[in-house]
Amino acid sequence: MKRKLPITISSGLKKLGSDLKKARLRRRLKMSVVADRAGISRETLAKIQKGNSGVGIGNYAAVIFAIGLGMEWTNLADIEKDTMGRMLDEERIPLRARDSKS
Repeated sequence: MKRKLPITISSGLKKLGSDLKKARLRRRLKMSVVADRAGISRETLAKIQKGNSGVGIGNYAAVIFAIGLGMEWTNLADIEKDTMGRMLDEERIPLRARDSKS
């Protein structure tokens, strides 16, 4: 049974798909050209442009690259920008240092 995604995720994917379509059209690239560059079918590209959650992230990344939007998406989970992770690390810092037991 297929699990229903939270609305924030499904709406985010729809926005991403719409943005990719607009970027493709701005560059006046045909679907067949982008699909060929990305190594996917036109049907898969159509699903991506609709924000389909069943399409693999690798295909989304291939389309981003094929359109020429760069590699900035690779920094989405950059640990250097992970403020929540840093806050959790700060909470785990011991109040005092102890000798390690050998």
